[in-house]
Amino acid sequence: MKKLLVALWNKFFDLIIKLKEAYWRIFDFFYRNLTTPPNVMTNSDTIDYIIKNRCSVSRCGDGEIRLAAGIDISFQHAVQPLVSKLRKVLSCDEKQLLVCLPDAFGELDHFVDRDGQYWKKHLAKYRRRWYKYTRKDKIYGNAFISRVYMCFNEKDKARAYFDSLKKIWDGEDIVIVEGEKSRLGIGNDLFDNARTIRRILGPIAQAFSQYDNLLKEIRKTEKSSLIILALGPAATIMPYDLLDDGYRAVDLGNIDTEYEWFLRGCTRKTPIKNKLVYEAGAGKGVGELNDEVYQSQIIAKIT
Repeated sequence: MKKLLVALWNKFFDLIIKLKEAYWRIFDFFYRNLTTPPNVMTNSDTIDYIIKNRCSVSRCGDGEIRLAAGIDISFQHAVQPLVSKLRKVLSCDEKQLLVCLPDAFGELDHFVDRDGQYWKKHLAKYRRRWYKYTRKDKIYGNAFISRVYMCFNEKDKARAYFDSLKKIWDGEDIVIVEGEKSRLGIGNDLFDNARTIRRILGPIAQAFSQYDNLLKEIRKTEKSSLIILALGPAATIMPYDLLDDGYRAVDLGNIDTEYEWFLRGCTRKTPIKNKLVYEAGAGKGVGELNDEVYQSQIIAKIT
């Protein structure tokens, strides 16, 4: 009897979810046809713009819009200071900060099926938030510059994208601010063309809890350095907060994971040895890395 009641409850719960999703999709059908979406560049134009203008970059994705709406995500609580700053970034019009949004507000046929379905479902629920917090008089960059491989049908374009992205840090002294087990560029040649590499390690989750301490460490570095960020939603707002200090910071999020998948020719999201990959096992089993070069690059650890 107990098993039967549990099964009935689960079916009822599933039905409620399906009804909600149906409501969101019907509402979204009318909403998207009656409103103007944000203006988002292509990946190529975004990368070219960053190289030409040597600007800072903030990327807002599905997780950031949930947080901006005050909703927790798996690795970051929607604390009010973060919510407020995300909304400021989304509407920011500073010339030296390129704010990037997903190129997902129109047709979705450039995505592989699973990602196209994901964005269709996401936008049915959150499109109104995207349109509310962004500006219609602004041109945004493309947030997928750090996700140029796995989610797209035309995977043959990825090589050109990565080659172009590498020009952003070509010959630069870079400071990578990343989660403790992200290890960007380790085991591949992603940053081999940088002049020097230093690293500031942050928490693997809830990075905003150490936000002020991370900023303090960044501000100890030379302003001529290029700051490369891979620290979840905290990385979205850091370029904005570092502008007045004269730092150039570029949020590149999942670029290393995408590059690793590209090099391997992966067609599904798979774990990467010695690296935390939230989308493939959430870093389960990732231990310490005693590589001498990697250890020598670490200048601070805030966890």
